[in-house]
Amino acid sequence: MPMQRIYKERDRLLRRSARLTGLAASAVAVLCMLVPGGLRADALPAAVGLVALMALSQYLLGRSGALRWAGLSVAFGVAAILVVGFMGGSDAGLNLAQEAVIAIIGASATSCVAMVLVVSVSRAVLLGAAFGLTLASVIAVTITSGSTSLAVVLTACGWFASFLAGWWLGQSIPRAMVRIAAIGRAHHAERHASELEAQRRQDARLLHDTVLATLTLLAHSGVGVSPDALRQQAGDDARLLRQLRLGGLPMPRRSGVYTLEPATESTLGNTLESVKQRFSRMGLEVDWHGSGQVLLPTDVIDSFLLALGECLENVRRHSGVDRADVTITDDDTTVRAMVTDAGIGFDLGGVDSERLGFAESVVARLRDVGGNARLFSSPGSGTTVVLEVPK
Repeated sequence: MPMQRIYKERDRLLRRSARLTGLAASAVAVLCMLVPGGLRADALPAAVGLVALMALSQYLLGRSGALRWAGLSVAFGVAAILVVGFMGGSDAGLNLAQEAVIAIIGASATSCVAMVLVVSVSRAVLLGAAFGLTLASVIAVTITSGSTSLAVVLTACGWFASFLAGWWLGQSIPRAMVRIAAIGRAHHAERHASELEAQRRQDARLLHDTVLATLTLLAHSGVGVSPDALRQQAGDDARLLRQLRLGGLPMPRRSGVYTLEPATESTLGNTLESVKQRFSRMGLEVDWHGSGQVLLPTDVIDSFLLALGECLENVRRHSGVDRADVTITDDDTTVRAMVTDAGIGFDLGGVDSERLGFAESVVARLRDVGGNARLFSSPGSGTTVVLEVPK
């Protein structure tokens, strides 16, 4: 984050803090002036008017931050102190209301400008002058009236407190903004890493579902698959790799087939036909149950059919049988596919955790679109997989 922006935010907060403090103190000073018997009637309008002008200067200081408004705030405040001290009371000295007004104006109403004058050395000169002028006026009215020095002490403490608050805010805000920027950069880096990991997993699925599947068939000399089917599968993979090499981004639309043309939504029954044709030509007889006439978003149906195709591929390669059953059902919120075979089955606890086939191409793929997969199998009892995706 640029330092210029940080300093701009710091100055804006300091101006608003000074305005809020000054206006609150000015309001309290006016209330004290209006206490019956507090100020003489001939001095009250002048004192209230000066405090009103001081409040106006404080408001404008909070909006623009111009130093002239800081100077005018102090000038009107000092004038109000002198009017209250010399004209507002009697010859017997200052009463309680006058002392309260002087202390409030000296300690809070005028000292608020210290918050905007602590940000640079050049402004520190004006800060010292404003503090000296305010303190001198309070001392003058106190000594002349023979009152206690409580107002002087409160004025000094008020200016010190305002100076300390402004300095603390001025030092803390840049550090906080820098740390926030660092957190933002860390979040961006983490998100980028997550996106790269998601892309890596997608690439692994793509490789597993296409090239590796074809290479596996070739390694086994295409046992159980006709030469024409094997040739067509290899041709599809070659076209996909050529498109990827030219910069295309794969968008799966049908199980076992990838295309670079996106779609918005499809009917499940229509897209199931490609799955049927693929495994029919590969020698796996699949009995289909349910119509599958469900309209699903493209990303959901892509993941659903690719996971379904992977399950059927596992049946073809590992079950020891050449027949499987697929049942498609749906309710108000979910579409389900149950893939069942009567093959040799396997021990779920004996599956190597490093294998990506079922974990990535089925489970992780469905979870990416809010779905889930459940696997049931035991040696000699066949295998059942339940796939679920949201509508």
